Amino acid sequence: MKRLIPTLAMLTLSAASLTTTAKMTEADMLGNAAQPSAAQRTIVIDNKTKWITVEHDEVVRFLSNDQEFAWTFKGMSSSFDLNKIAPAGALDRALTVYVWPNARDRADN
Repeated sequence: MKRLIPTLAMLTLSAASLTTTAKMTEADMLGNAAQPSAAQRTIVIDNKTKWITVEHDEVVRFLSNDQEFAWTFKGMSSSFDLNKIAPAGALDRALTVYVWPNARDRADN
């Protein structure tokens, strides 16, 4: 019985710390909005665009349906629907963006 109470207390504290540290935000997964002027390149989305490929840490400016938006791809996701970050009305269909490791990421492995 003497061991039961400290063990239960330790398990409770461990569970509480896991719920605190395991919380991921959308920014952790996808990255962050950026100023278009900070973009390293511009991608024009038209009817022929089937998918988009970017590099991790890249800042990209998008032009679509007469709208402009920019994104810094610093998240953990390797692919996601661009509609998750595009302004309303910018895209008229699902469009997947693939995030490749950059040269620094590849050098770390």
